[in-house]
Amino acid sequence: MRAALLQSSGRPGSVVENLKVLDEAAGRAAAAGAGLLVTPELFLTGYAIGEDVHRLAEPADGDSADAVAEIAGRHGVAVAYGYPERSGEQVHNAVQLISPDGTRLAGYRKTHLFGCFERDWFTPGDEPVVQAELDGLRIGLMICYDVEFPENVRSHALAGTDLLVVPTAQMHPFQFVAESVVPVRAFENQMYVAYVNRVGTEGEFEFVGLSTLAGPDGGARARAGRAEELVIGDVDPALLAASREENPYLKDRRPGLYGSLV
Repeated sequence: MRAALLQSSGRPGSVVENLKVLDEAAGRAAAAGAGLLVTPELFLTGYAIGEDVHRLAEPADGDSADAVAEIAGRHGVAVAYGYPERSGEQVHNAVQLISPDGTRLAGYRKTHLFGCFERDWFTPGDEPVVQAELDGLRIGLMICYDVEFPENVRSHALAGTDLLVVPTAQMHPFQFVAESVVPVRAFENQMYVAYVNRVGTEGEFEFVGLSTLAGPDGGARARAGRAEELVIGDVDPALLAASREENPYLKDRRPGLYGSLV
């Protein structure tokens, strides 16, 4: 499966404009033969928009979900997009996966909130492993800071995730996460990881770009720079199967020794 990584901060504060950016990117992704388009964290609204996060939050089946479904269906490409999800009185930092025919496949709420900013505006999710089947692959969902916890990604590996989709808002000076941590996570867990970042300055944050599709060999199959960019990379099931056969990490685990971790 070919994946398209949309490295963009869109137009913070404007869902309408961000849907236009998404529509244009979906067209380019489809033209490049991609079966999946992934956006950054909170792409539909913007990240550093303060209380507007609550004003713009929508339920998982809200108007914006319908608009994304229409975009996905019209271009024939699956879309994983970041947005603030309203659930009753709570708002979650969320990602939703829409199929190429517009069906909602899965939704995930960020379980590890980063810093006072996120803890002030969001309620953490409590479901660590969310998956869906797409084009013969098992897709897992996660958001930004979540991938920095090795237990999180290992849980996905044990559940059979083939491609871990990680919308992110990675900021300076933590670019080493994109450069080093994400490829290591892919290697030690024998999966692909699509880590898709924002760019530029937003509020007090400077986003570093460097969106990456990391492979099970620990290499970057595709990597963006520091500007807005649509990056295309392939997720190869044959390479994944061969790499898993050769790599002993998951087979050599001794879970009985790890009880102190929990």
